[in-house]
Amino acid sequence: MTRFAPHSAAQVRQAPLPGQPVSPAEWAAAGQALAAGRLTLLGLWGEPQAVRLALLDASRHRIGLLRLEAGETFPSIARLHPPAQRLERKIADLFGLAATDSPDPRPWLDHGHWPHRHPLGHPQPPAAAAAPYAFLPSEGESLHQVPVGPVHAGIIEPGHFRFTAQGETVVRLEERLGYTHKGIEGLLLGAPLARGAALAGRSSGDSAVAYQWAFAQAAEAALGLAPPPRALHLRAIAAEMERLANHLGDIGAICNDAAFAMMLAQCAVLRESCLRATATAFGHRFGRDLIAPGGTTRDLAPEGAAALRAATAEIAARLPRLIALYDGTASLQDRTVGTGRLAPELAHQFGAGGFVGRASGRDFDTRRDLPYAPYDRLSFRVPLRQDGDVNARIWIRFAEAEQSLALLAELLDTLPEGPIAAPLPALEAPREGLGLTEGFRGDILVHLTLAPDGSIARGHFRDPSWFQWPLLEAVIEGNIIADFPLCNKSFNCSYSGHDL
Repeated sequence: MTRFAPHSAAQVRQAPLPGQPVSPAEWAAAGQALAAGRLTLLGLWGEPQAVRLALLDASRHRIGLLRLEAGETFPSIARLHPPAQRLERKIADLFGLAATDSPDPRPWLDHGHWPHRHPLGHPQPPAAAAAPYAFLPSEGESLHQVPVGPVHAGIIEPGHFRFTAQGETVVRLEERLGYTHKGIEGLLLGAPLARGAALAGRSSGDSAVAYQWAFAQAAEAALGLAPPPRALHLRAIAAEMERLANHLGDIGAICNDAAFAMMLAQCAVLRESCLRATATAFGHRFGRDLIAPGGTTRDLAPEGAAALRAATAEIAARLPRLIALYDGTASLQDRTVGTGRLAPELAHQFGAGGFVGRASGRDFDTRRDLPYAPYDRLSFRVPLRQDGDVNARIWIRFAEAEQSLALLAELLDTLPEGPIAAPLPALEAPREGLGLTEGFRGDILVHLTLAPDGSIARGHFRDPSWFQWPLLEAVIEGNIIADFPLCNKSFNCSYSGHDL
């Protein structure tokens, strides 16, 4: 077994977290522990001459960070633990570090159109012509393929889905992503913290608050800095409003994909109330540029508390009727119950976060299990189901919306007075920090290495969608093609947050 020295949540969030150097054998042993289910994969990313592995010991609520020096190759974790597969392909694309004995060495983010290959490692000229992407073969009688995307109908991010079907029944779905790659890790290099916080808030627009908070946590851990209590409360208020707005929007959109537009219309009204109240309270509908290392950039506007209370009161009054409408519509239940079931063992193996994991029995929420202020002083319930279908993912959203309403009432009632930001201390040496917050999709991870001048020497963001997109391929098997929109929307993975 590797010399795995995990840290408590308090240690991770309050102090620098340097990566623990390991040997190739110890790195491989960590892969074996992941394969055995003793540890959960939190993140896997590269540097020009090293690879990093973030691990969760869920039974002890502790986190470890391993660092392996790498020349051109490193031992594959994916050959033992499939959730690491796409992360290793990303490392190869960005840094040119190849995983030895990888089960899938195909490119992932690099579609052959970048001006350089391996742009963050040792840049090389691109190939003369990009080879066609080799989708995995399927064998059997009467099979046909249906390509969908990357351009879709409506306002939606680009992604390609290759269905292999027998009649209407899906035999295999294979995704190809990377179309919204923005080069965020490259943009972070040498950037001041303010620029890094802005990039974090723009990585996945529907999770601006959660990303900014994870970024701030990583910077504050590296700096050994504690934000003021009022700032932490303001962050949580914005985060719960973000969670509430997204869950309401998703519930309506899923029902709309089952041709029940009434629910979409009702949920859209309530989502808009959330966004308008957030704009009144914090100056931006999505809370963008609200959170920065050290605290928040804006205080609650004078009319902000009243706007938040009015919006949440309206939602609390109307939500029970929407729940009854969903539960009492047989034609809607016919489309959602039993559709796109995610087996609990897969949810646990992939460390699926948020409503995807909790609808399939994975009882994990960063706010509770790796607590950070002010959630460590708040009382809330993490909903859990075992059925794992589209219906279960809707019910988890309903339950989380109810919990967010209760949390918002408590946060507004207990909002402390005082400053909203603490000054950033000077550094004398490079420092590393890890941030981990609970976005509406699940846990968001940010790792930062700060230079002595306070700029970002290296940064990495990991969206929960990295571990959810592969599971969407699994849940659609055996379902009909017409149910894919329901399955897809019930996951609502981020393209932009995944593609970096």
